[in-house]
Amino acid sequence: MEARAIQSGVRQSARKMRLVIDLIRGRAVPEADAILRFSKKRAARQIHKVLRSAVANAQQAAQRQNTPFDADTLRVSYAVVNEGQTLKRFTAAAMGRGTPILKRTSHVEIRVAGVDGAVAPPPTRARPAASAAAKPEAKAEKQPRARKAPKAKSKAKKKTTGKKKKASK
Repeated sequence: MEARAIQSGVRQSARKMRLVIDLIRGRAVPEADAILRFSKKRAARQIHKVLRSAVANAQQAAQRQNTPFDADTLRVSYAVVNEGQTLKRFTAAAMGRGTPILKRTSHVEIRVAGVDGAVAPPPTRARPAASAAAKPEAKAEKQPRARKAPKAKSKAKKKTTGKKKKASK
């Protein structure tokens, strides 16, 4: 079973909201709920509302299909934040000018799916030991370059006068 919830026009920039949405993508719903409840970011409150709405939508879908429902078995299968409409305003600046203010908005979409549904695993970072093992092999394949012999310095230097000669036409 899969359910989704969308909130459009959230009055916060998508860049700031993505920092929070990346924390819950691919996680179990109870774990994502705990992360959002204790996050200090302002975006966490809006994303938490969308997550609760997606879980409620899944519960309603289960009731319509007359199937058992357990919210603890759901996972966040898809979570994105897209840019919304930008509100353009102006503020006073020096010498009678106006400078633009961009009030950015965003759209939040979260899909939750049961354990049997297709779920993308949460992104994991590459292990430093695995990447370190690959580097010595790459260095062994490279051959050192032959160095050029240094140029001999000439002892006779040209004397230059302080005055430049004008070119005549």
